[in-house]
Amino acid sequence: MKNQKAIPTVTVNYKSTGSSTRSNELGMRAMQERAYEKRGEQYLLIKSPPASGKSRALMFIALDKLNNQGVKKAIIAVPERSIGSSFSNEPLSKFGFYYDWEVVPKWNLCNAPGEDGSKVNSVNSFLESQDKVLVCTHATFRFAVQKFGIEKFDDCLIAIDEFHHVSADDNNVLGSQLKHFISRDKVHIVAMTGSYFRGDANPVLMPENEDKFEPVTYTYYEQLNGYEYLKTLSIGYYFYSKKYTEEILEVLDPNEKTIIHIPHVKSRESIGKFIEVEHIIHAIGGGEVESWLGKDPITGFDLVKTPEGRTLKIADLVDDDSNRNKVSAALRSPEAKENRDYVDIIIALGMAKEGFDWIWCEHALTIGYRSSLTEIVQIIGRATRDAPNKTHARFTNLIAEVEASEDAVTDAVNDTLKAISASLLMEQVLTPRFNFTPKNIESGPVEGFDYGEDGYDPEKENVGFNEETGQYQIEIKGLSQPKTENARRICREDLNEVIASFAQDKQTIERGLFDEELVPQELTQIRMGKIIKDKYPELNEEDIEAVRQHAIAALNLTQKAKETLNNDPQLSQKPNTALIDGIRKFTMDVRDLDVDWIDSINPFSEAYSILSKAMTEQSLKAMAEVISARKPNISLEEARELAKRALKFKKERGRLPDIKSADPWEQRMAQGIAYLARVKAEEQNV
Repeated sequence: MKNQKAIPTVTVNYKSTGSSTRSNELGMRAMQERAYEKRGEQYLLIKSPPASGKSRALMFIALDKLNNQGVKKAIIAVPERSIGSSFSNEPLSKFGFYYDWEVVPKWNLCNAPGEDGSKVNSVNSFLESQDKVLVCTHATFRFAVQKFGIEKFDDCLIAIDEFHHVSADDNNVLGSQLKHFISRDKVHIVAMTGSYFRGDANPVLMPENEDKFEPVTYTYYEQLNGYEYLKTLSIGYYFYSKKYTEEILEVLDPNEKTIIHIPHVKSRESIGKFIEVEHIIHAIGGGEVESWLGKDPITGFDLVKTPEGRTLKIADLVDDDSNRNKVSAALRSPEAKENRDYVDIIIALGMAKEGFDWIWCEHALTIGYRSSLTEIVQIIGRATRDAPNKTHARFTNLIAEVEASEDAVTDAVNDTLKAISASLLMEQVLTPRFNFTPKNIESGPVEGFDYGEDGYDPEKENVGFNEETGQYQIEIKGLSQPKTENARRICREDLNEVIASFAQDKQTIERGLFDEELVPQELTQIRMGKIIKDKYPELNEEDIEAVRQHAIAALNLTQKAKETLNNDPQLSQKPNTALIDGIRKFTMDVRDLDVDWIDSINPFSEAYSILSKAMTEQSLKAMAEVISARKPNISLEEARELAKRALKFKKERGRLPDIKSADPWEQRMAQGIAYLARVKAEEQNV
């Protein structure tokens, strides 16, 4: 066994203000109230974490549209039948609202069989009835639109839950239908998502359509900071050798309420799903055959005796025989929500993710790499419910270590890089929102922000924090501001989406982690600039640069704060303010908090530091060798971008970059110019 344990890449502390769980006089929690304020918008996009109350927020909005805005009917489409229960009848007037939420049983097509067994025909019957609300799956809604046409849905509210299942790609039927609905402009649309990330490169909405949606964003930080009980959340990964079932107890604490997601059956980590469940149960029982005490006749849970003498109740959602239906039904029972000791551990493969609600879960343990950021967000969301006496939650990704002798060593390296990328991106999601402003003579303190013990200093760049809204206000010298409304929206709403594209770019993360000759600006300026240009082709050069500066600032300031915390245990233990204190500490250590300094930071240096502690030296070497073998030479496109930066350098300093300079970035710009000159000379000689 290796002697290292699971390494948390980040631990975020929260204040437990209770604000996100308290209700106003209409029975609305903070996120729901924020969404309801925008209820008059025709197109509404709600981005909010799992468990923040999106379902009920939709009920409030839909009821207002039906009663006050001339909307005739509301259709709620959910990705799978089990999520339909989130939209069951609710006596909202009992808690202060004007109307109750009522769905006639036959119009909840997640439960009802439909007319003559056809749920699609039931949609048509609903549209011709006097009833107001229908709930169905995305699939049923898609087929109904295909069969009856978009005109049939005029004057309806169409609410799409878990909106990240939609794509602007022409092959995504629901996404294509959505474009036609927006073009016809005769419906209201509310789109809701707990994650705006997608595992592929396709946007959820094209920019011209997204601009029509009014966003309502409630951040993970606001949600978790406003809980009553949960105070800390940790995210980390652990590398294992041999079989994961032999090392799972290195990260699994049987005393914690845990959901274990075993690997996909075709992944390199899988040894056979039924064997894996047996081995996990065997390990929990201390390796003793007698530790398995049979199954509970009522719930179907496996009863396992631990070496300490406790009897754990384990819900097996992997076994696909008749017992799984019994287990699933038991997990949906009221007692599962009310009694912390009803079940101890859940083992799942494709279940217990999106829409699954077990508030007592303290640890989401996922074995194997997951390709979709959305899936990771959903899995983490299982552990971030608030519950009495639950003060800490964690997510651990258990990953197979890279072996130099492994046949699929390249795949192993790629999986590891993607897991690191996902971890880095989740850190961005969990931290407060950044608001960046340029430092100039007009700068001054912003009301509601705390600037630390010494207050606001007009002579330097300041870092302010608003604990109530969970936002930073950070002054940066030389910062470019976005000029168009689209660019301002990206800086305000979509920085994490930009960072996701950057961190998931294979060449970027490979070089950031393992290229010893890397000049950070090659990534922060050239690569990030290209990614933004490709992602938002409608932006001009000025706005591309502004978005780039904001995105790199958000990423690098988070990483530097994390580095400060990891090197200062005393600071990292401070409740509530550890991250803001980390940012303040390292910004005090630099003479100027300016764009050039931020661009000179390798965004992946702290990730490498953590990786080197979590992985054996041999595995780290194997990864480095695979990556160095595919190190790219300078490309024509990169050389052109370097030449553009060189012209900017000349304007600022009155000379071109010197290839013999002691500054690596100046050298690299000069190399770009030399490369272009060489290409031009070769073309002339042909």
